[in-house]
Amino acid sequence: QVQLVQSGGGLVRTGDSLRLSCTTPGRAVGTYTIGWFRQAPGKEREFVAGINTRGRLAGFFADSLYGRFTIFRRNDLNTVYLEMFSAKPEDTAVYYCAADESGGSEPRNAVDYDYWGKGTLVTVSS
Repeated sequence: QVQLVQSGGGLVRTGDSLRLSCTTPGRAVGTYTIGWFRQAPGKEREFVAGINTRGRLAGFFADSLYGRFTIFRRNDLNTVYLEMFSAKPEDTAVYYCAADESGGSEPRNAVDYDYWGKGTLVTVSS
């Protein structure tokens, strides 16, 4: 069993930047493909970004969100970070990180991930 612990989130204003963190206590985060998803009220969970095991900067993104999000991993801190720039009210959602223990190349579907964090709420005010 892999535990994912998330931090960050909260209330930000339109145009602000935000960083979310995801760590895997007791397990090396670099051995998993880590994905970030979000779920807005009344909507399905959607893929945001992911980073696989190939390298620190090997990120992949939802096409519609590319350019406003970055993802990177700090192996020394055992943490994967998701950064959002130029926040918009439509970014308001619960953000989840997830781990694919098979180390998949670019999994973009929730079913491809084996373990999930509890989620953190991001609210973007207009």
